[in-house]
Amino acid sequence: QVQFVESGGGLVQPGGSLRLSCEASGFIFRQNTMAWYRQLPGKGRELVADISFAGQWINYSDSVKGRFTISRDNAKNTVYLQMNSLKPEDTAVYYCNKLPTGTWGQGTQVTVSS
Repeated sequence: QVQFVESGGGLVQPGGSLRLSCEASGFIFRQNTMAWYRQLPGKGRELVADISFAGQWINYSDSVKGRFTISRDNAKNTVYLQMNSLKPEDTAVYYCNKLPTGTWGQGTQVTVSS
């Protein structure tokens, strides 16, 4: 079955960096657009970034553009999210998924606080 295992979250100070990883299984990874979402406390899930199957098209939400970088390694069935210049408002649970979305993983908590 489709499965996503996110990792790399943690507590970081404002201005710091984190790199999230998501290993996917249960579908043909290299044929699917992949995305990172986040769910802020008390809010719905929002799309942060997406990357086409070969990485030729990438999109970012306005809130993270210029600070976050999405990438993928099709040989490892893994998608990454490099997050720089983190702000307290980036605090959220981060999830990856394919597009269209399927089953959700457990996510990884990112907390930005001094």
